[in-house]
Amino acid sequence: MAATDYRLITVWRFAAPLDAVYAAVCDPLRWPEWWPDARRIVELDAGDARGIGQRLQCEWQGGLPYRLRFELLTTRIESAMFVEGRVAGDLAGIGRCRFAQEGEVAVVRHEWQVRTTPRWMNLLAPLTHPVFRLNHARAMQRGGEGLARG
Repeated sequence: MAATDYRLITVWRFAAPLDAVYAAVCDPLRWPEWWPDARRIVELDAGDARGIGQRLQCEWQGGLPYRLRFELLTTRIESAMFVEGRVAGDLAGIGRCRFAQEGEVAVVRHEWQVRTTPRWMNLLAPLTHPVFRLNHARAMQRGGEGLARG
């Protein structure tokens, strides 16, 4: 069965300085402290001084009874503006975060272009695709809420 492709976009807005939001989002080892669905993040490689090449082992669980496990490799960073990474594992593809300051509001735009790789997910996708998308949206909402609480 072929993998199912997803293009997922989430926008977070915070009444906060962009540098503080950028620092929190770009500190993945601390995600489980404020992002309830980030169950485990382990650094496998720190990458260079800027963080390019950082490799993480990630485990996420939203509201559905399954966990996603994947590696995230940081491939591009434009300080306080853009971060990109490649994922491999239960998800395969690219994730990007774009950062901007709009007046007093820090904006983070998350974009995921991924495909599922577990056979069971791909077999069920014709029926569950909308449920998987909603689960992702809820996980992202909980992350935004967690970061807002600080």
